[in-house]
Amino acid sequence: MALVNVTEDTFQATVEAEGITLVDCWATWCGPCRSFLPIYEKAAEQHEDLTFAKLNTEENQGLAAALQIMSIPTLMVFRDGVLVYREAGALPAAALEDLISQVRALDMDDVRRQIAEAQQNNEA
Repeated sequence: MALVNVTEDTFQATVEAEGITLVDCWATWCGPCRSFLPIYEKAAEQHEDLTFAKLNTEENQGLAAALQIMSIPTLMVFRDGVLVYREAGALPAAALEDLISQVRALDMDDVRRQIAEAQQNNEA
């Protein structure tokens, strides 16, 4: 699948879609972002059933601020609308593949249960 550019207008609908969505937060001036791009593109080619999105933080500064992006690249992974991974820094290809495998293997019913329990504990 080709990379999808997300903006302030399309971000929410993209990450809330069913399935797995990876979001690479980047900027043109960022060296590590440029070195991560070929790894990200290759993963997108190998995993056509996943959505690989790119968020240009310079062009979408309001969204980057709302997401509290403090350094780039930052990779976020959503599964069925739930944020399951977020980390700053470029990943090597093997680490990205491992991350994708781990996200595929998640029991989302268990993840939702853990989120609900955490929210109840925070409210108590």
